[in-house]
Amino acid sequence: MRRVWVVGVLLVGLLLGACTDPSSGPEDAPPAPGVPASSPVTEHRRPVASPRAPAKAPTVLYLGDSLAMENQRVLGQQLTRDLGARYTSAPYSGTTLCDYLEGTGARSLVPDRDKAAALVRSLHPDYVVLQFWGNAWGYTWCMDGITHDASPTEYFDRYTADAERLTEQITVAGGSKRPRIVWVLQGPDPMTPERVRRVNSLYEERAAASGDLVADAGGTVSPAGARQTWVQYLPCTAYEHDHPDYCTQPDRDRTALHLDKDYLHFCLAPTTATPKPCPVRSPGILRIAREITRVVGESLGE
Repeated sequence: MRRVWVVGVLLVGLLLGACTDPSSGPEDAPPAPGVPASSPVTEHRRPVASPRAPAKAPTVLYLGDSLAMENQRVLGQQLTRDLGARYTSAPYSGTTLCDYLEGTGARSLVPDRDKAAALVRSLHPDYVVLQFWGNAWGYTWCMDGITHDASPTEYFDRYTADAERLTEQITVAGGSKRPRIVWVLQGPDPMTPERVRRVNSLYEERAAASGDLVADAGGTVSPAGARQTWVQYLPCTAYEHDHPDYCTQPDRDRTALHLDKDYLHFCLAPTTATPKPCPVRSPGILRIAREITRVVGESLGE
């Protein structure tokens, strides 16, 4: 029994470090309240001419946690290349929905200038893409110590309420030009698969209630016919075969989604002390970015 408990603690520690910061280990504590866990690598991109770009180039705002932190550059490239989008990203590692709510003040990992509503008022985006794994360990103060492990019911109630509040704040901030929210569904979680399934269902329900969109990016990093099953490798897609840098093991017709010691993130580069966009080609990140771009692009004609 002791051995099982130790292994479980080690796995949770690995995921906790991964969820909060691609470079942090479980020994790293969050900064004092009022100090962001990391400054986001905020990117602003102008439209890029593309033969596939729609007549009206959308303005896209991308917010989220460490998954968004590592994805942001590739998503910006896909959106600007395929849709001619004007793109801004402001992710913060370790965050969850409540961090982007206005009114949280010093108890948030996101400064007031980068709250979702504040950015909507200043940028007037057509789309707000939200990608959150769903902080489950109370790593950010705005969760008031509520954790999935200690109280699943309270955790899901709080997460549902925060999703509703964030939608309301974005709606009010958008005024007569209310942006469409794109809720990004997460990939499988080997530690708490039911938690992620319920978080994804919550996103789908929220999108349906407010007329918003869902991008099942997590489905692109899941096995065919086994949406809730976590895997480290998947068969290479046709695109990955055509672009060999994204088919990491062509002799075995499979590509890597995760590093050996990181069950959550999709960046295939060694971790560093400072959260940043992924610096190497990573198949999982590209799959996620392409799916988000596809959903935004298809909605332009609605």
